[in-house]
Amino acid sequence: MLPAFMSISRALISVSDKSGLEDFAKGLHRHGVEILSTGGTAKAIAALGIPVTEVSDFTGFPEMLDGRVKTLHPKIHGGLLYRRDLAAHREQAEENGIAPIDLVAVNLYPFEETVAREGVTREEAIEQIDIGGPSMLRSAAKNHDSVTVVVDPADYAAVVAEMDEHKGGTTLKTRERLAIKVFQRTAAYDAAIAAHLNAAQETDASFSLSLPLCQELRYGENPHQKASLYGRFDEHFKQLQGKGLSYTNVLDIAAAAELILEFRRPAVAILKHTNPCGVGADSEDLRLAWEKAFETDRQAPFGGVIVCNRPLGVGLARVIAEIFTDVIIAPEFESDARALLQKKKNLRLIQMHPTFADTLEQPVIHSAPGGILVMDHDVRALGLEEIEKKVVTQRPPTAEEIEAMRFGWRIVKHVKSNAIVFAASDRTLAIGAGQMSRVDSCRIATWKAEQAGLSLKGSVVASDAMFPFPDGLIHALEAGASAAIQPGGSMRDEEVIAAANEREAAMVFTGHRHFLH
Repeated sequence: MLPAFMSISRALISVSDKSGLEDFAKGLHRHGVEILSTGGTAKAIAALGIPVTEVSDFTGFPEMLDGRVKTLHPKIHGGLLYRRDLAAHREQAEENGIAPIDLVAVNLYPFEETVAREGVTREEAIEQIDIGGPSMLRSAAKNHDSVTVVVDPADYAAVVAEMDEHKGGTTLKTRERLAIKVFQRTAAYDAAIAAHLNAAQETDASFSLSLPLCQELRYGENPHQKASLYGRFDEHFKQLQGKGLSYTNVLDIAAAAELILEFRRPAVAILKHTNPCGVGADSEDLRLAWEKAFETDRQAPFGGVIVCNRPLGVGLARVIAEIFTDVIIAPEFESDARALLQKKKNLRLIQMHPTFADTLEQPVIHSAPGGILVMDHDVRALGLEEIEKKVVTQRPPTAEEIEAMRFGWRIVKHVKSNAIVFAASDRTLAIGAGQMSRVDSCRIATWKAEQAGLSLKGSVVASDAMFPFPDGLIHALEAGASAAIQPGGSMRDEEVIAAANEREAAMVFTGHRHFLH
């Protein structure tokens, strides 16, 4: 039977990340632990004045093949794997000169960092596939009843603190927790290697994903549904205040952040259930951008999400504070604005980091019965280049209509299908989302404009997919739109074009649709 606390007499440390190494090595040395090590780690420990034994001296076998073989030896893995509670194991270890290794601290070759570099070669990537490290980690983790295994430098201090408390030993609960982290890390490491090598294949033979828990969420889509967030969401969004996030909050934040990246000039968007209900832009003033966005729909923002692409100042904060809002997202919150908004304790303030844009290079993943769906992100508003050459009507659009087309087209790709957006060059005027019939989306949008007291005269209507019949376009033009932008591709395109020509409207076919389900 094993004791409650397993003492540590011998440790093997081999780390590429040297953070925290000095304090950890000193803590082990203070407890009289014999330290084995390799290469640069051994030199770093020796430089601290701490005795250290090279693994090659311990095993009696030289490091070889450019370092590919150094810890793959029975004296290493036997010392990690033999069960201390089995007499037969102890006898075999003694007969073969295998001494116990009670702690392993290893972090792996930086494969992920290497392949993230632009222009990395296949050979460079292959050489960063760690073999000995994962092998030692898995051996130690399998035998965590007896062995303490550390893969994360953030755990060094906790291990030393527990040794201080328990006369140089660690508890089973701690060893089990650390072992779980090892299997999570090695799984993620192998998944990253497979994904990188798989990218060179014509087809993806498999898809692997291993992510750490980021946080438990307040609930899922409804309070009776449990939900968790995995991955590195917190590296791209920082919650500054407010209630904890729910599943729908995370979806809303992602949708809002992706939308606002469409704009370079100061812009504000208001969203509800991931659908934009108002977007405005201005050449200089974020407050004016807000007013344009808010005028589109003064009711929908209640309990919604507001996002902007410039630091949020106190002037705009004062206006927003008058509305019940669930989440506000900005790259920064000026101190006065933060102080004002802090009075609303439940309001979630989210700081969006520039790194979020990099995540759009990653695939979109959705659950599916028995598996998952994986696709590329719909990052760019396609079809806007050389837009003047894509006119299909007798009348070409004016310069102002082209600018409105560009604006509306960037918005409509973020609206749930079937999606319709009426836009000017710097603002939305009406939005219709998620209807089974495109003409119904047009009707809802025009009704919303009427409710908001906004004129659609001279606006541009953007449709995320083709008008399958002339009815939707006719409704939009009769409501006041003077031009349209859509992908085209309907069997009745000629009828739709004829309807536009009869009403002297301009229309562009982008050749690309932007469905969003």
